[in-house]
Amino acid sequence: MTDDHRPLAGRTALVAGGTRGGGRGIAVELGAAGATVYVTGRSSTAGRSDLDRPETVEGTAERVDAAGGTGIPVRTDHGRPQEVRALVDRIAAEQDGRLDMLINSVWGGDPLTDWEHPLWEQDLDTGLRLLRQAVDTHVITSRFALPLMVARKSGLVVEVTDGNTARYRGSFFYDLAKSAVIRLAVAQAAELEPHGVAAVAVSPGFLRSEAMLEGFGVGEENWRDGAVKDPHFAHSESPAYLGRAVAALAGDPAVMEKSGRALATWGLYEEYGFTDVDGTQPDWRAHWNSALEPELGPLGEPL
Repeated sequence: MTDDHRPLAGRTALVAGGTRGGGRGIAVELGAAGATVYVTGRSSTAGRSDLDRPETVEGTAERVDAAGGTGIPVRTDHGRPQEVRALVDRIAAEQDGRLDMLINSVWGGDPLTDWEHPLWEQDLDTGLRLLRQAVDTHVITSRFALPLMVARKSGLVVEVTDGNTARYRGSFFYDLAKSAVIRLAVAQAAELEPHGVAAVAVSPGFLRSEAMLEGFGVGEENWRDGAVKDPHFAHSESPAYLGRAVAALAGDPAVMEKSGRALATWGLYEEYGFTDVDGTQPDWRAHWNSALEPELGPLGEPL
């Protein structure tokens, strides 16, 4: 049974890359809507990933519980097929074969991104490692998770990306990774359509991840102070905003109508009416059009 406050009660989600940032925001908001959420990633209380950050899958699962859902942390390297297969086998065994939502949010590419040099001056091994971390992981996870959805002829796949247009994102390998993730949604949508499973790409705007807050020297409680350093930061959004966008999609009985599309928080809030944690409704596209387009050019039309 579901209700207006827990529309995802009884449903199961896998948030791959749910340790921090947008993935954590999605996991928590799916939990707030009543879902059971498997939270996966490489950072755990048992040991940190090479990013060496303090956030863990257990920490996210605890937040899912606190929000009203059920969080299940599973340390998983999504670049290792055998680990992903074992993860999906566990979900199938524990949830009677049920998986309603797959969120491909694995990233970890920030320290691998070179914003200063063109392709021919970049380190090739680092760039290819970024692609393996940000694209191959999504492919591997879908390969093993999709059969659960196909068998039940229902479900939603969300590919988390950056931007929903063809605009160049400023760094060769970064742009290739984020564009490829959109194409993964398009390709999965085409193959899943006969089975009643939807696939979309979803982008946040200027996301206040844990690392971003640290970079601005603020916390979520005083994040607006970061606008002193960069006035555009005043138009940023919390990970919960992205999470609420995904939860709204997951609870939409007509989500198949959106399958194959590249969506963003700045369009979805208008349709579903959700707000950020402070009650505002950030619209990064509107801010871009008014403040950034003269310098950086138009964002372009959604893919």
